[in-house]
Amino acid sequence: MSLIPSTNTSPPPGCATGVAGVPTALVVLLAASAGLTVASIYYSQPMLGVLGEDTGAGAQTLGLVPTLSQLGYALGILLMAPLGDRYDRRSLILIKCALLVVAMLGAAASPGIGFLLVASLVIGVGATVAQDIVPAAASIAPDAHRGRVVGSVMTGLLLGILLSRVASGLVAEYFGWRAMFALAAVSVALLGVALWRKLPNFHPTTSLGYGALMASMLGLWQRHAPVRRAALAQGALGIGFSAVWSTLALWLHGAPFHLGSAAAGAFGLAGAAGALGAPVFGRLSDRRGGHRMALLGAVITLLSFAAMAFLPWLGREAQLGLLVLCVIGFDLGFQGMLISHQTIVYGADPSARGRLNAMLFVCMFSGMALGAALGTTLFARWGWGAVTALCVASSLLAIGIRLWPASTVRQPG
Repeated sequence: MSLIPSTNTSPPPGCATGVAGVPTALVVLLAASAGLTVASIYYSQPMLGVLGEDTGAGAQTLGLVPTLSQLGYALGILLMAPLGDRYDRRSLILIKCALLVVAMLGAAASPGIGFLLVASLVIGVGATVAQDIVPAAASIAPDAHRGRVVGSVMTGLLLGILLSRVASGLVAEYFGWRAMFALAAVSVALLGVALWRKLPNFHPTTSLGYGALMASMLGLWQRHAPVRRAALAQGALGIGFSAVWSTLALWLHGAPFHLGSAAAGAFGLAGAAGALGAPVFGRLSDRRGGHRMALLGAVITLLSFAAMAFLPWLGREAQLGLLVLCVIGFDLGFQGMLISHQTIVYGADPSARGRLNAMLFVCMFSGMALGAALGTTLFARWGWGAVTALCVASSLLAIGIRLWPASTVRQPG
């Protein structure tokens, strides 16, 4: 697989158009690929209780597993995602799929927590293939329907994130955490074969060398105020979002619940219910503008986080019921805000979508890595109430970024 620029950007011949002029089979493949590859950095979250029993690691050490995965994801996006503007994105996708398979096999064979932490970092880097797949979908889609096509692919990505917790919780409970990483490696390998056969080539949008390409990101950051605000707001909201998911399994594993990894993973179904509504934000962003819809997503997330403050005052069953509703709400808000922000970012500069997308997701996953570290630390010292306070603060910060200075920033749409 060489990184030779290609000139063919057309969908494969013989495919019937389905989603806004893009072949249905291709949209489905891109959605599945985005979901199953990005899921790799979330498999560990419901398994932290099982990992702790198997390795003897404490809560703060276990928190490094999702933290390093998300940090690797942020670093991989920063250093590699801009290459999608310079080289054929198809080649980059296939190379990263191969790297991800190797990393997950390494995690499955880890002799101890130290090796698993290294593998987690590499998994994060390889999983950035999802951030080549989404811009690929944006490039294929007609301008007037980009939000719809990106929303369809993001549905697969979001469901992959959320259902990954369900799958890993069940597999870890009955077959062990190593089996989950092995199965994930097999799924990505099969996807790699399908992408190799079906994915079209993509024409590079710049001839800049790597150094100049990276340097250009500073100019893009300074030039596009809506992109800056989208990236910073998504990163702020990511702190609380990741803090919840990085501590939920630990909370449910202890008193008063004493639930296993399967129960913790089952909350991913509630999150998936919220994510199914998130693509509506993409369609509404096409018509009403990304700023309004992103702000709506942040407000929904704030209300859901704030509702978690009432959990200590309820009985065990009522706590679980309210928690399900909160998970549905904050996943809907977070993912809806993300799709709205992507509509803003992809419309800012078509020739730099890879680099602008990198800015958005570097900020988001930097926030999520920080949230995982802060969440597990706060949980270990002060419990779930401290995690809730962090979540509320992060959503208020995201809303503040979206509103300041609203009058001086022009939004696409």
